[in-house]
Amino acid sequence: MCGFSGFLDPRNTLSATEARVRLTAMNDTIRYRGPDGEGIAIEENVSGAIWAGLGHRRLSIIDLSAAGAQPMESRCGRYIIAYNGEIYNYGELRAELETRGVEGWRGHSDTEVLLEGIARDGVAATLSRADGMFALALLDRQTRSITLARDAFGEKPLAYCLWDGVLLFGSELRSLRAWPGFAPKESSEARAALMQYGYIPAPLTIHETVVKLPPAHLITITADMVANRTLPEPEVWWDMAGAAIKAQQDPFEGSMVDAVDAVEASFARSVERRMVSDVPLGSLLSGGIDSTLTTALMQRCSDAPVRTFTIGMGEEGYDEAPYAEAVARHLGTTHETLMLGPDQVLSELPGIAARYDEPFSDSSQLPTYLVSRMARESVTVALSGDGGDELFAGYNRHFYGPRLWSRMQQLPNWLRVTAGRTLGSIPPNVLTGMMRAAGPLAPRELAAGRAGEKLHKLAHLMGARNRDAYHEALLGKAGATGVLKDHSGIATLVSNADPRLAGFDFASAAMLFDTANYLHDDVLTKVDRASMAVSLETRTPFLNHELFELAWRLPQAYKADAVTGKLVLRELLYRHVPREIVDRPKAGFAMPIGRWLRGPLVDWAESHLSAGALQRTDVFNVRAVRTVWDAHRTGRRDNETLLWSILMYQSWHAAQRDVALGERVA
Repeated sequence: MCGFSGFLDPRNTLSATEARVRLTAMNDTIRYRGPDGEGIAIEENVSGAIWAGLGHRRLSIIDLSAAGAQPMESRCGRYIIAYNGEIYNYGELRAELETRGVEGWRGHSDTEVLLEGIARDGVAATLSRADGMFALALLDRQTRSITLARDAFGEKPLAYCLWDGVLLFGSELRSLRAWPGFAPKESSEARAALMQYGYIPAPLTIHETVVKLPPAHLITITADMVANRTLPEPEVWWDMAGAAIKAQQDPFEGSMVDAVDAVEASFARSVERRMVSDVPLGSLLSGGIDSTLTTALMQRCSDAPVRTFTIGMGEEGYDEAPYAEAVARHLGTTHETLMLGPDQVLSELPGIAARYDEPFSDSSQLPTYLVSRMARESVTVALSGDGGDELFAGYNRHFYGPRLWSRMQQLPNWLRVTAGRTLGSIPPNVLTGMMRAAGPLAPRELAAGRAGEKLHKLAHLMGARNRDAYHEALLGKAGATGVLKDHSGIATLVSNADPRLAGFDFASAAMLFDTANYLHDDVLTKVDRASMAVSLETRTPFLNHELFELAWRLPQAYKADAVTGKLVLRELLYRHVPREIVDRPKAGFAMPIGRWLRGPLVDWAESHLSAGALQRTDVFNVRAVRTVWDAHRTGRRDNETLLWSILMYQSWHAAQRDVALGERVA
């Protein structure tokens, strides 16, 4: 795992010394992504002027020697690569290249295999055979171009832009901000998306002129294109929706037992590949189905106890630590638990927003960072269970969603709207108390201490007039953009969805949509920034082409019924862990932010939500934010997710202001 940055400058105005100074500054902003080494490559034209440069920070995982250092030059001399990630099947790709006459390897790194494959077969063809996570920048001396590419599921980040006649690119936005004079405006559309969804969806970034390269895409940019200030559209090198459609045309015809066997074989191969490492390795264990299954198969492959790590909350409906500890005891892992309370959260809050290179507000970002920091004290690589929900119907919207929409359609719209308003007017703590009093009569998903929050979300859904509006309501927050002064121009995510999703049933469309959007923009962004902040590499066995295609061949009935998701994964897990340990509603690494904002975090929140603080950033409607905050603080409404988005923006903005002030003082 690493980080990189670079530029393509057709103006040819930089000296070699200045180019190195700028690349070093860009590298320094992401030192934590690669604390083990630094590399810089600059390219001159025939007159000696500098036209391009690549910078790289290395976290050594495979081939710890200098033979794995980057930027790396191909043996033909045409290409130079800066690369972030891992190719798990690099051994197989290397053997294939050897049958075609490649010999005399400098080392045993996956970077060298990837580069030599590209030199012979091109970028798209090589990536289509790779099982891995990656972002890369490939400099082509012959065509005077840079090719940028990103992995199929978006595990590794990559952003780029034209700025003042130069192409800038890097693993994180902070590298671009290190370029002298770089000062783009904030994107009002990105801010609106943050309020609506809690993250900024690709290709948007917080900066107007900067875009994220979408997953499974590549783009080749020549010096002439930069000189003319016209960039091409990114190209798809793997078609996710097309792959899902093709898989459905070859349906799995075996029994549920056969399906469990097939998933186990495929997933076990993926886990085993992701355990190849020249440094210590462990597992992030939440105690849920996906991370438990990942850990179980890791332990089956290991001769020694796997090291496992989890976060405990000590709050009803949020604490999975006892389940994770029970899993660890059963599997025989070496386990560590960090109990997280509001005091520790308060001490970490000033720094958490700054660890993200743009505003981000998934409340599990802090526990994910803390469990990563704990794990990094013992290991350099950790496997996680991310991706299981998207492939095997793990979110409520994948199984409750279709049933709820079917029932809602049976009611007149006026009645749904009225019922939603009534339900939303009842304080969440009252709703939670009502469900607790109902005891075994309460629905299973409302019996874990978070009934009020979930019922307020239900109230938000009840005004939807059609399927797309209902799907959008499942993803976003009611009236969220109204807290901004400027919330014009935002298009809903669902309206921009792949038109082929219209041919899927609701559950399948929601699953594929989440895999193509929420997974990389929220889940994988959270994990990448939180883990890389402490130089921990995370690997996700659920995310590979083989398992994706198998999941889409399975009947939907093998993945979810009307009340439960991930059926095939549950049956597989029961082969490894007693049913009673894992059969329960999921909590993950989420925090009870809504409750803590009314208690121990109230003063911290007020410091960012006061009229003065809001006026300093000058993007929010002060009266609207104060209304949202007062309603939540007094317990009249649950505004947790919207408030967290506002707070994370305010905290991020303050961190950027502090950085700018420090630079001016220095």
